Formats: sequence, C-alpha cells, structure tokens
Amino acid sequence: MTKAEYRRQAHDRARRRAIRALAAQMGVPYSVAARLIADPHRALLFAHREQRPFHARVRDTRDAATPPLGRAAHLTARFPRLHTAAGRLYDGRDRQTVLAMLYAVAAHESPGLLPAPDELAWVAELGEETAVDITCAALDRAARLLLDDDPWRLWTRVEAALEAGDPRSEATITLGRELRTVSLRGSLPGARQTLDAVLLAAHRLKTPGAQINVAGRTATVVGARWPESGPPTAYEVRLGGDPRVHLLDLGQEQQPAGV
Repeated sequence: MTKAEYRRQAHDRARRRAIRALAAQMGVPYSVAARLIADPHRALLFAHREQRPFHARVRDTRDAATPPLGRAAHLTARFPRLHTAAGRLYDGRDRQTVLAMLYAVAAHESPGLLPAPDELAWVAELGEETAVDITCAALDRAARLLLDDDPWRLWTRVEAALEAGDPRSEATITLGRELRTVSLRGSLPGARQTLDAVLLAAHRLKTPGAQINVAGRTATVVGARWPESGPPTAYEVRLGGDPRVHLLDLGQEQQPAGV
C-alpha cells in the first residue's frame, strides 16, 4: 500500500467516525449526518431547524401537510440550494412552482394517493417533518415518477390537472398564472433532486449531495432511479467535476456504467 492510499484510508475512517458521532449527537440517520459533514453551511441550517421551538415546527409541518402549495413551499425551504463538486443541486428559481404542479397532477390523476384532510391535519400538529413525510409518501412518490415522463407531455398533464381544479382555489389561480408566464424547464432537475431527497431519506439512504466512494474515487449522489414501488434500484452519481451522470447499483462499490 502506498503512502497516498494509506492516508486516504485513514481519512475515510476518520470521516466515518465523525459522521457516526454527529448522527448520534443529533439523532439523525447516517446519510443525513454525512450530508451535513460535507456542507458545514447546511449543517448550520439543519441545526437551526432542529432547535426551533415547538410552535414554529408545527407551523412548518402544517405547511408540509398542505399539498400542493404548502408542501411545495416546505420542501423548497427544507432543501436549499447546495453547492457541490458535481455542481449546484436543489437549484432552480421556480422549483417551488414545479413541485406544486407535480403534486397537483398526482392528486388529479390518482386522487386516492392524497391523504384524508383529517389525517393530514392530525399529523401536522405533531410538529415532526418525518411523520408528515410518511403520511405523504405515496403522493411524493407519484410526484417524483412524473418527472420520468417526457417533459413536453408533463406540461399537458399539468394543464389538464389545473383545468379540472376548482377555478376559485388559490392553487388553481396561482399555478395557472405561473404556467402561462414562467419558464419552468430549468427548475425540473432541482425539483427532481428535492423529491429524491425526501424519498431516499425515508429509506435511510444517501440523498443528493452526499459523497460516496466508487472504485476508489469520490462521487456525488445527484439522484436516484425508482421503480413503480419499493426502494430505489440505483443512485445517479457524478465523479468529481465530470458532468456525465452514471448509475450505481445500491450497495455496490464498483465503477458505475455511464448513462
């Protein structure tokens, strides 16, 4: 073993110990602690959110439990823009609008996925983001899978959902105006990463922005591949500053195949 390899292994061991210690200290999953270690600014934001008084957390979870507009606003604030070696993640000026539109389409096309209002109201009063995430998991999954469709067809589905909505509702009025006046395509990747983050965290897996070791090289998770149900099948990663996205089967430390 060369000196460089020995130093790298020692660094990796020290980093894993630091992540485990932070996870235990904050009571969060290993993947969340790893993301915080990688981005000290985000760690400060996370600590600030966790230290909020109960009434502030309840106010936030009430938004989280109010799709489409409230949950979109909540997730956009919860996952702020992140600068990584792979570029900016959770980006897009209109990411919140895109998320709200995805929830509107998912609720319109599959109304059974929308939790009952009394269930959402009850879980919102717990003040726990994770509890709301569990309740909205099927809706989050449906919204995320919409982004695997052709982008041009997606806007047709958004139009159909808004036309079927209550024309007097705030969501229909707001999203209808945004659809006509704002260019939203540039915010699709950030919306995708946001939903990936929520769903991956629920599976206690690494979220976009986390760094992993791939065949001795450092890679950044930028997304995930999802089947219709069950856990994700692969991470989407970028190696260093390489703009290409590679697929990595979950749990496998090997050179990924290019996409």
